Amino acid sequence: MPPPSAPASWAPSDHRPDRTGSVASVNPRFDTVSFLSDFGHGDEFVGVVHSVIRSIAPHAAVIDVTHGIAPHDTRAGGLALARAANYLCPGVVVAVVDPGVGTARRPIAIEVGDGASYLVGPDNGLLAPAVGLVGGATRAVELTSADHRLDAAGGSTFDGRDVFAPAAAHLCNGVPLTDLGPEIDPAGLMPGILPVSQVEGETLVCEVLWVDRFGNCQLNVDPLELAAFGELLGVTIGGDDRVGVRADAYDDIPTGRVGLVVDSSGLLSVAAARTSAAAEFGLGEGDEVRISTLAEGTNQGVVTPVELGRRP
Repeated sequence: MPPPSAPASWAPSDHRPDRTGSVASVNPRFDTVSFLSDFGHGDEFVGVVHSVIRSIAPHAAVIDVTHGIAPHDTRAGGLALARAANYLCPGVVVAVVDPGVGTARRPIAIEVGDGASYLVGPDNGLLAPAVGLVGGATRAVELTSADHRLDAAGGSTFDGRDVFAPAAAHLCNGVPLTDLGPEIDPAGLMPGILPVSQVEGETLVCEVLWVDRFGNCQLNVDPLELAAFGELLGVTIGGDDRVGVRADAYDDIPTGRVGLVVDSSGLLSVAAARTSAAAEFGLGEGDEVRISTLAEGTNQGVVTPVELGRRP
């Protein structure tokens, strides 16, 4: 809020959002903006984007998907958006992980489902996994309209505030997509580059896509890919051979074993019971994991549970 002594028009007029297509002039179309970024919460960036959206589309609620993406990590941002995509309210998605801000990379808005929703952000591959997951783009535009963006307060380093937030808000207000800029061929958008698992002989070679806050390590493996493997699995991590156990729940994983659990996104993950698999097995994003069938009679080692406490 402005200081008590400030006039109602305390914000410099040349920095205010353009009101073209405001609620007063058109019928609102969407009431939800889902927002993902690498902004964190230590600075004012997230709050400013919220306020810009509200000043143009006051009826729209902003849902923070996450702002904890590692700085500049477009792959992690794209994966997080893809994991969330099927559970987000119909409306507009703003995704900003944008190391190329201010360069020749294009600011874009993508229509999916023939207008069921829109995704707004940089054309750097960030939006591609989510767009692919929901069936692909039906249209796309480059965000060039001066009437639907803010005048930058300084340099061109905050497109989240100056370009993406206003575009999202105007789409919520029912402004047609093509009013925001010229149409571009969706086939020419930057793709997301994600690794795929592969079979080498009798071994499935895969990669850690993501480590969640509990230390579970999501792999680029559809559970169906394990159909050709036996029940007794060998898991090689960093050159160390371990015994893998398929489990439906984390607490079903025996102590000392590598748990293989289908996670909430429907992908296979490496997990451990009540501890971080990442710490336990020395795994991080991008690390290789190899899965193979163990022959019957393979030495699985012996795990003896030990309970510490006072003697009776």
